[in-house]
Amino acid sequence: MQAGGTVVFATDDFFAPCENMIADSEPIFLPDKFTEYGKWMDGWETRRKRIAGHDWCIIKLATKCVIRGLLVDTAFFTGNYTPKYSLQAACLTPEEETVIPERFSEMGSACSEWNLQQIKLLKSEKWEEIVPSTALQPGYEETRLNYQKVVSDEAWTHIRLNMYPDGGIARLRVFGEAKPEPPREDQIIDLVSLLNGGTCQEFSNAHYGHPKNMIKPGKSQVMSDGWETARRLDRPNIIEANDDGTLKVPGQEWAIFKLGFPGRIQKICIDTAHFKGNFPDSVMVEGAYLGNIDRCSIDQTWQNILKPKKMTAHKEHWFDCESEVITHIKVTMAPDGGISRIRTYGVIDNK
Repeated sequence: MQAGGTVVFATDDFFAPCENMIADSEPIFLPDKFTEYGKWMDGWETRRKRIAGHDWCIIKLATKCVIRGLLVDTAFFTGNYTPKYSLQAACLTPEEETVIPERFSEMGSACSEWNLQQIKLLKSEKWEEIVPSTALQPGYEETRLNYQKVVSDEAWTHIRLNMYPDGGIARLRVFGEAKPEPPREDQIIDLVSLLNGGTCQEFSNAHYGHPKNMIKPGKSQVMSDGWETARRLDRPNIIEANDDGTLKVPGQEWAIFKLGFPGRIQKICIDTAHFKGNFPDSVMVEGAYLGNIDRCSIDQTWQNILKPKKMTAHKEHWFDCESEVITHIKVTMAPDGGISRIRTYGVIDNK
């Protein structure tokens, strides 16, 4: 859920709130940590069921998307993991979403009867089942990762995760493709944003952090949540500068992205947040229009959008530009380093 999904309802949060299950971080185990309700666990854990029914939650996806697969991670839930689960999905209208009650996430709690009756108005038990009841394995290192392929081309906005009947899940990861509704042609949007359907297709180096992190929503909170390469081994023994202040280096690192919609870029932001001793010396952005061709290679003919610009540490760098209609961009850093986010604001243009 690194794109920004949110829990909007859960039947029970007694031992550990449902929000833990969609945290970006890897689950951890603290043997000596207990709460007033019992053992502290890094995931979603409900109480042992002593009433009729089963536990379930509803998660709003960060954007409308096609789901291609799941990872249900039971890490450290060895005697208390959920035995089985299933997944349902729906595409809700803004009007339908208004019936969802406000959520208050609190350890030791369960949903109120009023909240339960309110959420039942969505009839989520009748949503389309995209993963049938499926057995999970205990949270030992060799059995914790439970992957599941999803065969559906429908686009969804919400999912319902069913626990059968109760227990714990450390992390839920939902993999897929963003399929947002097209904006108005005069609306300024971030064309490369993950939420608008942008995807990373190729890259030269991702030693410390994948370039796909750069198109996530929101500000990066930590250095690992950006694109960081290894130090290039072809950097000269003594580095010299060009007349424009950029460094004379033989090598570069690059990443190619497909935009969510064809469009014209008008403004670019390159954010080096958290990269203080490892930011790139300079960054260049190029574009290409490929029509309906999905993938793009490094050998493509590229048009310049942003000439190499000098970077500084831990800062947003804003640049005005005026591109032709493009479907892909190539971001090149010299010689190496890290970028936390890139924004490419412009308008869609379907030619």
